[in-house]
Amino acid sequence: MDMEVAVGKYLAYLQNERRYAENTISSYSRELNRYLLYSRDKNLSCCTDHRSFHTQEYLVQKHQTGLRASSLRQSASIIKSFFRYLCRENILSENPVSTLQLPKAKRPLPKILDVDTMNGLLQKDNVEDPLLKRDLALFELAYSSGLRLSELTKTNLSDLDLENGLLRVHGKGSKTRLVPVGKKAINAINSWIRVRKQFASAGETALFLSQRGKRIAPRTVQHRLQQFGIKQGLREHLHPHLLRHSFASHFLESSNNLRAVQECLGHQDISTTQIYTHLNFQALAQSYDTCHPRAKK
Repeated sequence: MDMEVAVGKYLAYLQNERRYAENTISSYSRELNRYLLYSRDKNLSCCTDHRSFHTQEYLVQKHQTGLRASSLRQSASIIKSFFRYLCRENILSENPVSTLQLPKAKRPLPKILDVDTMNGLLQKDNVEDPLLKRDLALFELAYSSGLRLSELTKTNLSDLDLENGLLRVHGKGSKTRLVPVGKKAINAINSWIRVRKQFASAGETALFLSQRGKRIAPRTVQHRLQQFGIKQGLREHLHPHLLRHSFASHFLESSNNLRAVQECLGHQDISTTQIYTHLNFQALAQSYDTCHPRAKK
């Protein structure tokens, strides 16, 4: 089978059968199209033309451009997944990359803001500006419930159950989950909803709107949050995932319930959530070094 046709079938499979998120499919598509360009350059137009050393050479070329090990690992993982699919569909009888080793990547600990910084950042009284009310509701909800950026912007009015402090979240892979919403976030959301009608276009269902009355774009949220941090004098680059990381770390530190944190974050594998246990141990060690009389040098 022609490689270009095979890639098209694989992407359709991810979208229609595996129900992968749009951003994930875009990432797979970009990587596989780059691999197609390499294949054409090497006259590897047919799926059966490929061997393990071809993929190794492709990854070496990417490495020579200065790509990090984590990015190379992601590239290799996508290509391996693609060829596994071809074998399952009997398009190939043997997997040419079955022995390909993924580059090892040291996973850095996520950065977080401490509780006092978060409280100071979000504490705003007597806010009159409607857009600032929207922004505060966005930021409070992101921190209160640990939402991803895409989950924030996909939230509809109908997803809210503020009376019971719950939110239905549209997560990765078209999966939904219920998460709790804190009192501060509920107050901020109610404050925004009271002025939302000033912006809303007819029939618009999104909770968070742009000035044009349509669903707010992820880029707008990123920009507004970054500018909000700068105005507050925050040295740390403020972005939505920083609020999510802070939520996870603070929740885990207070509850010591890793499974509950996993459920709130929507992680399929608990090993993804376990990185926050390392983060909390790091904070514990620093506290020990600072406070314990026998730890001081």
